[in-house]
Amino acid sequence: MTANPQPAAFRPATAILSLGDSFYDSVTAAPFPQTILRFRNDRAAATVGLDSLSDAAWVAHFGRFAPLPGSLTTPLALRYHGHQFRNYNPEIGDGRGFLFAQMRDDQGRLMDLGTKGSGQTPWSRFGDGRLTLKGGVREILATEMLEALGVSTSRSFSLIETGEALERNDEPSPTRGAVLVRLNHGHIRIGTFQRLAYMRDEDGMRRLTDYVLGHYFGDFSEGDDGPVRLLDHVVRRTARLAGQFMAAGFVHGVLNSDNINVTGESFDYGPWRFNPSWDPDFTAAYFDHAGLYAFGRQPEAIYWDVMQLAVSLRLISPAEPLIAVLDSFGDHYQPAVTGAILWRLGVVPRSSADDRALIQAMEPALRAAETPLDRFFQASFGGQIPDSFGPGFTEARAIAAHYTPRKPRDHGYWQEQAPCSMLIDEVESIWSDIAERDDWAALHAKVVKIREFGAALAD
Repeated sequence: MTANPQPAAFRPATAILSLGDSFYDSVTAAPFPQTILRFRNDRAAATVGLDSLSDAAWVAHFGRFAPLPGSLTTPLALRYHGHQFRNYNPEIGDGRGFLFAQMRDDQGRLMDLGTKGSGQTPWSRFGDGRLTLKGGVREILATEMLEALGVSTSRSFSLIETGEALERNDEPSPTRGAVLVRLNHGHIRIGTFQRLAYMRDEDGMRRLTDYVLGHYFGDFSEGDDGPVRLLDHVVRRTARLAGQFMAAGFVHGVLNSDNINVTGESFDYGPWRFNPSWDPDFTAAYFDHAGLYAFGRQPEAIYWDVMQLAVSLRLISPAEPLIAVLDSFGDHYQPAVTGAILWRLGVVPRSSADDRALIQAMEPALRAAETPLDRFFQASFGGQIPDSFGPGFTEARAIAAHYTPRKPRDHGYWQEQAPCSMLIDEVESIWSDIAERDDWAALHAKVVKIREFGAALAD
């Protein structure tokens, strides 16, 4: 949930080095022709003690990648495998990004600063290792909106234009280049574990399991059940994420196993979209012809990816306890999606039976009426569903009337006529201003508006 950051001191870390150099490759950032600062997220920077950097220092660290004092001395391209649209690929890894630094945030959590578009690595294959400026702008908009909507997400930390002209097949070329830095609660993916299983590296699998349990879940329990405890943490976190995606009406687009962070924090946004209405078949990626990662199939997709983690952990664990934990995904998902929807609706949960009845009445009404999601949740915040949404909501309206608002509608946002949305037409309009006139005003104004929206929603 969105919250104002507390002032924090910069506390560098180098925990990743404890895994050993078989997990990563030392790399060098590309020497960009220019470094033009386009976006700095001081709200996120305040949580890790970096908000006081001057613009010059900011560019030196996040455009030229001068090391942060006490953190990593050289960037690291992480090694991993993964299923991409259900096809296993052992030839991937950080191909246009790297882990630049680690530090603790204001909650004491281990955080990573990772890049996108920072140059070629041993895992680039035939790619140029670059990011388009449009891709960076899109990621800012996605992460800001998701954060406001209470979704566990990486945060777009910095965007710097690089002065390069890039050739791409899916947008007019040449197009402008950029390097993005994102703040994450870890960059360990399900695909990181898949690589070790593929290599039959039992020692590496145990080290990675202990690393994730200790650094990301604070789990230092002793015993041989580490893989089972790890899977349990991941099942709970990813089931929660799946529920948050649905409540937000968000479609990630590419839920491959190398794009699933074991901390349950969504990241690595490509062809994302927000669903205009509750359409289970709505698909974000133009190349997802079968709708594998369509809106309504996202919980199934995330579960399938977590299953691959369970399969990988079989290298160092018996199957039976892993299967038992994996089977609990649905038990965690149902209360997660219910809680996330009720949170966005702005009501205090009642009993599991009442909450389930409300969702079961609301979801088919939304689908049948093709009601604009953002308008529905704005107008109904606090549990009073307006009559203007029609008779299809009669049952949901009656049930919701018994719920207590979780906060008053006294924030100025609730008095506005139009909801804060992030549909594709607005994304393209914001980008057109930048592409055609180098006008960044709409982007920065939208970030301000999204943060106001997040403040209105926040607990």
